[in-house]
Amino acid sequence: MMQSSPAGAQAQRPAPAGILLCHNHLMKILIGMFDSPFVRRVAVSMRLLGIPFEHRDWSVGRDLERIRAHNPLGRVPVLLLEDGIALIESAAILDYLDELAGAERALLPHSGTARRNALHLMALATGAAEKGALQVYERVFRPADKAHEPWLARLRTQVAGALTELEQRCAARSGPWLVGDRMTQADISVSCALGFLDGAVALAAEPQRYPALRTLVKRCEALPEFAASRLDFTAPASTA
Repeated sequence: MMQSSPAGAQAQRPAPAGILLCHNHLMKILIGMFDSPFVRRVAVSMRLLGIPFEHRDWSVGRDLERIRAHNPLGRVPVLLLEDGIALIESAAILDYLDELAGAERALLPHSGTARRNALHLMALATGAAEKGALQVYERVFRPADKAHEPWLARLRTQVAGALTELEQRCAARSGPWLVGDRMTQADISVSCALGFLDGAVALAAEPQRYPALRTLVKRCEALPEFAASRLDFTAPASTA
């Protein structure tokens, strides 16, 4: 947990709006529900790096205005820092967390082929999750008589294309992890994306698909840092 202030340090100033005190120390706050793969990959990363945080289980549906107070886009995740600054977008937050952790512990490789490979795999995973989310929005918010099947088919094709390449990468790896000999952000993002797609677009109904990918995800999900933020997907409610 957080260490005590060194002797002679200045008195703690009042907490900025939205920041809570934990054991007399300011605590980072992560905003967003854990059924979002983007929120979840931040939570998993913070736990793996030993960075403590408070969680605000706010929904972009029912809590939109509270979220907009920290991110005018009304999107999650948002990470409120101890000084009141709000970091938005999971990629920017993960970059900050790696900076805090230092090069030796960072979850994204620092440079070279390993970094490029990890970024490529992360892009596939987050892209698939985004295309899955668009399918949910079409289902929930667009009137049934306005649904455009060619658009939905395109989204499904994009998800399948990303997962097929991820499956090939998983099957070709020589060790237990996607990049190098330890878990990286690629493993985290892939696992969180697949967990989301299982619920959001019923991918779990076909467990025989992507066997190598599911073996990787099973290894990740067995870790306590993943279990602590596991949440079944719940589709947002239409306000229409």
